[in-house]
Amino acid sequence: MTSPDSSPSRSVTDLPKAHLHLHFTGSMRVGTVRDLAAAHGIRLPSSLTTEWPPRFDAVDARGWFRFQKLYDAARATVRGEADMRRIVREAALDDGAEGSRWLEIQVDPTSYAPFVGGITPALEIVLDEARSVSSEPGAAQVGVIVAASRMRHPLEARTLARLAASHAGSGPGSVVGFGLSNDERRGDTAEFGAAFRIARHAGLALVPHAGELLGPEAVTATLDAMAPERLGHGVRAAEDAAVLDRVVREGVALEVCPLSNVALGVFDAAGDVPIGRLVEAGAQVALGADDPLIFGSRLADQYASARADHGFSDATLADLARASLAASRAPSDVRAAVERDIDAWLA
Repeated sequence: MTSPDSSPSRSVTDLPKAHLHLHFTGSMRVGTVRDLAAAHGIRLPSSLTTEWPPRFDAVDARGWFRFQKLYDAARATVRGEADMRRIVREAALDDGAEGSRWLEIQVDPTSYAPFVGGITPALEIVLDEARSVSSEPGAAQVGVIVAASRMRHPLEARTLARLAASHAGSGPGSVVGFGLSNDERRGDTAEFGAAFRIARHAGLALVPHAGELLGPEAVTATLDAMAPERLGHGVRAAEDAAVLDRVVREGVALEVCPLSNVALGVFDAAGDVPIGRLVEAGAQVALGADDPLIFGSRLADQYASARADHGFSDATLADLARASLAASRAPSDVRAAVERDIDAWLA
């Protein structure tokens, strides 16, 4: 399945795919964050201006704390409805330009609520723009994942789950999933289970982060507490055969973001990310870009890495694209069209 292809002829940009792991602020173009900073009189760190993309190395405590500081700086430039709409629109167009037909963008509306009158209007702005841009030629169609933060009280997660449930749907401009993000070393995973029960009752995809900064034990804790459909990252399930077997047995898809794993110091090099091991074990792997603004790599770059660093053939890349589609909440007509186009790309 992962035999080298010495002369690949097909463009990974042209490969039709779904994108399931992209954060709202982290999706921004670097030019956009600079524009917003200038408009609002905000000074950005040099890593987002003259030294972009940032470089993470051993002195950055495995990258996470410097990452969080940069993410917070970028998020601080988003100050109102027009800014939020611009981010959604550009994310859909940028994803569409690299072959993504369906995008599930993840947003925590509490971050932007102070500028637009609350968490409900913050979410509704994102949904409205997602609905609008999805009809534009060349744009990926956009569903929205509402994400709670592990850094906040679990009761806030319940509030967000109820908000997400009130906007649940199946097409562009709808809430299609509920997640849990931020530093997985913080908070008690089990305490967020109630929020995920609310989301499950509403029919939303359950997509918490787990198994990136922490190992297989965090994957097990998340499976036990939330019974998710997907795990954001989940890549370190590969470190324990029993845990990986459970992931496969329970049909939990893994949103693997190889180049962000390397940037944060989880793995030393792209070739060390155990994508091949996951695929060979039968896991459903959907590649994601995570935060292109911070890591300097987009979705097509993850596919290019799978080819260059892991020797994945074009047939295996097509399988990854199919897996991303199968794990998504894309509508049936979108799925059918993308399946046909993946076959055409491979043929």
